[in-house]
Amino acid sequence: MTASHKLDDTFAALADQTRRALLAKLAEGEARVTDLAAPFAISLNSVSKHIRRLERAGLVHRRLEGREHFLSLSTRPLNEVAAWIEAQRRAWSDQLAALHEMLQGEDDVAKLAGRRGLRRVKK
Repeated sequence: MTASHKLDDTFAALADQTRRALLAKLAEGEARVTDLAAPFAISLNSVSKHIRRLERAGLVHRRLEGREHFLSLSTRPLNEVAAWIEAQRRAWSDQLAALHEMLQGEDDVAKLAGRRGLRRVKK
């Protein structure tokens, strides 16, 4: 699976409020599937579908102990998303800083031309 597809899966998994609530609960520690499902006003089957989506995205790890299924949070996909977001933030910050510098330069030229009584020639 490519990095882009992994990001897509993670963002898709995070797009649902129920799945985000499940992850928030798992951030507190490992939990049984039935305990995770208890606070939700949806069927255990529906919660299981959400959990499977989180597992496909690599956000949840399942451990079996007898008949009990224990789930834990896997932060690696979240770290990958955070790294991608940080790279985007840096790229946009750099581009905006360059734009600001260019516009500042144009303002400086316009001010200088105004002080000298020159009119700016349009290109």
